[in-house]
Order: sequence, then C-alpha cells, then structure tokens
Amino acid sequence: MPTLPREQPEPSPASPHEARRMAESFGTDAERYDRARPGYPDALVARIVAASPGVDVLDVGCGTGIAAHQFRAAGRTVLGVEPDARMADVARGRGLQVETATFESWQPAGRTFDAVVAAQSWHWVDPVAGPAKAAQVLRPGGLLAIFGHVYEPPAEVAEPFAAAFRRAVPASPLNAQPARRPLQLYRAGYEKFAEGIRESGRFGEPEQWRFDWERPYTRDQWLDLLPTTGGLTRLSPDQLSEVLDAVGAAIDSLGGRFTMNYTTLATTAAVRTGC
Repeated sequence: MPTLPREQPEPSPASPHEARRMAESFGTDAERYDRARPGYPDALVARIVAASPGVDVLDVGCGTGIAAHQFRAAGRTVLGVEPDARMADVARGRGLQVETATFESWQPAGRTFDAVVAAQSWHWVDPVAGPAKAAQVLRPGGLLAIFGHVYEPPAEVAEPFAAAFRRAVPASPLNAQPARRPLQLYRAGYEKFAEGIRESGRFGEPEQWRFDWERPYTRDQWLDLLPTTGGLTRLSPDQLSEVLDAVGAAIDSLGGRFTMNYTTLATTAAVRTGC
C-alpha cells in the first residue's frame, strides 16, 4: 500500500509486490533518500522494543537504514535485508550490517530474531510468503511489526502538486486520485497486512497501532524530500522540475514553510509458540 504521495504502481500490476521497477527506483538517489526521509516516532520504536522478547532485530527492506539506526540507538542488534544494492551500500556506510536480497529469497541460514520489522517496505513483500518467512525466523514470542507514514500535506501544498503532476504526466493513472486521500484508505491497507498475517496461521491476533505527530518543513526541505517519493522517482528532469517549481511556489505563498501532520500506522503480531 502506498504510504507516500503518489507511490506510482507499475502499469496494471497484479499486486504491489510485483511492481519491481517501482520498488527498485528509490535507490536512484539513495543519499538524498537517506538525508530527506523522516525517522519514526520514538514511541513506536519503544513499543516494539518492549513487545519483543530480546534484542535481535531483522529489518526487512531496510533501505538506507533509517529505522535500523533508531533500533540500534534503543540498544537492539540489527541485521538489514535490502534488495537494492545502492540503498544497501548507503546503509553499510552508516555502519549497518546488510545482506542484499529480497526478503523472499534471503537465506537465514538458521539465524533467528526477536523482532522482524518492515518500515515503508512490506507492500513490496509477497503477502503469502512474507508472513510465513517472518514466522520462520522469529523466536518464540517474537514480534512482526509493519509500519509506515501517511504523508498528506495541507491542501495549499497538495492541490498544486496534484495539478502540476497532471500536467507533467497526463497519462498517469494516479491522476484519477484526489489531491488528498482519506486516512481510511491507508488504514485499509494495514488491515490487509493483518489479513495476510491471520491467513498464515502462524501468529496471534494482529494489533493496529497509530501515532500522530507533526513536523515543520521549509520550502527547500520539502523539495528535497519530494523526489524520493514513488510518484516522482521515475520522472524525467523536465517533468520533475515542473512539479517542484509548482510546489515551491505554493510553499512560498505560505511564507516559505508549512507544518506536515503525519500519521504513522503499524500492524503488529506475535508469532505463535512452536511456529
């Protein structure tokens, strides 16, 4: 499920985890991704740590290690699994141990963990194989925690973005979507994750967590982040410039800054004993 503005799918994919070109586009500018993307609420990290039976964490689709470093700061030992070598290289450069593979193809070689986390990445994982693989590598009572942000800027920023995107990419299927989408759409995606976990038969009843927070952005900070989002990672330079110019002008009209109201959603479940 998209958790960033305009996470653009492949044309008519059977499901998001099969949209490999989009999944692999985020490493186009991995350094920018690492610099611009926000971290996760401390309360979320603390709750995952408290619910896990030990210190070993497997970070699925770890990207550049944004979430992993928060877990390391909380005293956890983290191994990342990341299919994009460019993203993995940045994470290693920041001191994270990373193995380059998709989660489905990754070989645990007998290793087990107290928590399997997936930050902004589980929608790229096969919905059947993913929960089964997580259960395989979790110790008794271990926690699967899937989480991500809902990015919905204020209408004064979102609507100029949507209009510019329609001009720049008129054939995109994303143009049928409203400029701002209801939170319920994102929550439905996390409930779908929960359904996959239930259907695996390997976990207890999933829980849904929600964390609301806000962050101020200057014009330059938001324009630094936008090219890392799914709808923009594959635009041509001219298309990207058109979108960024329009969004920049909108933020200028607000005094050069705005406040983003974030919601971070999570689906969590503890593996059943004996799984």
